[in-house]
Order: sequence, then structure tokens, then C-alpha cells
Amino acid sequence: MKKLNDYLYSGDTVLKILQRYSEDLKQSAKETDNQIELLHCNFLLQIAELLQHNDFLTSQSQRIREFYALMANDYPFLAFTFKGRIKSLIRAEAKFNGYIVEYIYDYYRENGNYPSLPELKNALNCFRDLIAYRIVISLPKCHLKAGQTCAEEEIKYLYDVANQLPGFLEERGFTAELSTLKGQKKAPLLNERVSPYYRDYIANTESSGYRSLHITFYDNIARCYVEVQLRTKEMDDFAEIGPANHLGYEKRQESERARRDAIPRGENIYFDDAYKRGITLQQLELSKLDVNMFSAMDNSLINDGCGLYRGRLILPYEHLSRFQYDLID
Repeated sequence: MKKLNDYLYSGDTVLKILQRYSEDLKQSAKETDNQIELLHCNFLLQIAELLQHNDFLTSQSQRIREFYALMANDYPFLAFTFKGRIKSLIRAEAKFNGYIVEYIYDYYRENGNYPSLPELKNALNCFRDLIAYRIVISLPKCHLKAGQTCAEEEIKYLYDVANQLPGFLEERGFTAELSTLKGQKKAPLLNERVSPYYRDYIANTESSGYRSLHITFYDNIARCYVEVQLRTKEMDDFAEIGPANHLGYEKRQESERARRDAIPRGENIYFDDAYKRGITLQQLELSKLDVNMFSAMDNSLINDGCGLYRGRLILPYEHLSRFQYDLID
């Protein structure tokens, strides 16, 4: 079985790794008539195209930037950041294999047997976040009025921004996708016309404490999906460097071990292969990898300039609150 781990130590660039890994997977898929491996190859080729920063990213980033300009004009007292990234190779690989494990396990638990090949192939067409943008806002305390709390005011602004985003982007070639979050509670600050498109993890906080607004668009010009996340700085800190990040990782490991215990070994090759790839990725010692433009002191101190681990940044914008004008007045 071919694994990404086997290609990370020979000094190749990320694009060379993607090329070699996908070619070997394709050859193996033909020899074993494994159609899921062929899907896997196509998934890797999508990442390769994105990492090369094709022309469509310039167009897409420019249209996203127009919303940044709107926010700078409409919310001058807010501080906020816009970031865009292409999902990194390691995390994309982990997600692809993790989804196979999750889907087969859930299907087996519910039905007592395994999904058909067409069902599994259809389920693997779900990836919509290879390109993602994040808007993080913060309200400086100097702008608070008597009786106001920072957290409450920031959430009001966040939902106000969320209400504007779909219509703005749809005028620029994007189409909002309906939410896949089932049975979610509605937030009163989210307008009826946009509510069906958001996965609202603020009104529906996850068990880890993670909070955010997520919405997926199809870019009709670039012909690809993009995800936009909206958070306050407190939410972003909690997710990126706080308990949600750590607890989520620990919980995923426990869930994966439970799934392996529930599925008899040897009964489903797709589950077995995906689980093994996922486990070996978790065991990577990043400091020993030899990939151009990537270096790591350990699994926490990482300098990734090539889209291998954290993802390649494609849109860094920052708007500082204009509070200094208040002081001048």
C-alpha cells in the first residue's frame, strides 16, 4: 500500500511529492482495480493545481478583497484580519482518509454492513474547503459605551458581517451552498434569507467549545468551492491555540481507535487502507522531514513555506481600528 509518509524524506518539493505519490497510487489502483485509489489520485491532483497558484486565485482573491474594502468602510472602528489558505498536503491527506474511515464506520454501525462502492465514491465528493478564507474581528475596548460588553458587541458585528457576505459575493460570481449542519438551532441575529447557508457553530457550540460561522460558496468564475469562516478574535484564539484545538485532536484520536476496534480487520480494504494511512500520518516526526522550503524544530515549532503542513497563505489583509482619529478629534 502506498502512503504519503514514504515520499517525505527524499528532498523533493511538495509538487514533486504530489506527482510521485499520485502516479504510484494510480499505478497501484490499476493493478488492483481499486476505484477509491483513483479518486484519491484525482484529489491529490486538485491540491497540486491549487498549490501552483494558478491565475484563478488572483481573480478570486481580488473579489474577496472587495469585501475587505467594504468592511473597512462600513466598520472603521473594528480591527479585523482576512486570511486565505490552501489546505496543506498533510492535512488534506489526513482528511481524505479520515472521511473514508468515518463514513464506513457510521454506515456499518447503522446498517450492519458496508456501503457499496458507488455510495462510498459519492460520499467522497464532499470536500469543499481545499480553499478557505477566514475573517476575524475584534472591537477595541476604547470604543465600548457604558453598559456594553466586548463579547456581546463583537458577536453583533460578526452576525451583521455574516448577513452581508452572501449577497455581496453572489454579485461577484459566487453561489452560496446550503448548510450541511443538521438540526441546527437558529441564531436570532442571523437573517432568514442567509440562515440556510451558514453552519452556525456559535448558536450550536461543539462539545470542544469551538465556535465559528462557516459558509461554503461555489466560485462560478474559478469553478471551485471555497469555505469562509467568520470568528471573533476570542473564538479564533480558542480554536487555534486554545482548548478546542487540543481537545479536538485528542478526541479525534480516541474516535479513530474506537472505529478501528468496531470494524473487523480484513473485511473492508477501503477502511483498512485509510485507517493505516491516517495512523502513520499521526506518527510523523516533522523535524525529520526533508521537503524543500519546510523545516521544523519539533511538531510545534514549524516553518512551512510550501503548503506541506499548515497550508499556503494566499490572502493576508489586516485592518486596524481607526481609534487614533477619535483621539485627535
